[in-house]
Amino acid sequence: MVAFRIDRHSGVATYLQIVHQVKTALRLGALEPGDRLPTTRQVVEATAINPNTVLKAYRELEREGLVEPRPGKGTFVSRSLSRPEAAAGSPLRAELADWLARAREAGLEREDVTALVADALDESHPRTQNIPRSQGTPRSQDSPRSSKPRSSKPRSSKPGSSKPDSSEPDSLEEEE
Repeated sequence: MVAFRIDRHSGVATYLQIVHQVKTALRLGALEPGDRLPTTRQVVEATAINPNTVLKAYRELEREGLVEPRPGKGTFVSRSLSRPEAAAGSPLRAELADWLARAREAGLEREDVTALVADALDESHPRTQNIPRSQGTPRSQDSPRSSKPRSSKPRSSKPGSSKPDSSEPDSLEEEE
């Protein structure tokens, strides 16, 4: 069974942390089809998060076809993401373990290794999809502040006042 670790300072939504951890367990073969995920109650007791957060994560995994709920029995893995090439004991995994040992001997810290691997991944496996802004992508200086149309109604300078504030533009044409 998988034990979830929640990092409240990561900037990643809690439900996404659960989704990513289940996917990692599926990729590494730690979870296989037929395995039962921890119940919502078990996750809440172990992590002190809201039950709705767990349910949201499990619904996302269900939407992706990775798990299926069985009423009264729990949530079960329906499909694997593991590949034999990445399994424990595989030649690739052994080479990676050797490389990591050499990196540690060379004095690289965890953050150095992470940065190096991320850079090498970006070079060899370019991303083809856009990352949603909710995952922390900085906003361009040229992008609009909001996609909602702004009202051309005059704004008041004081709450309850109907007199417009002359320091603020009345319409979009005046704003730059």
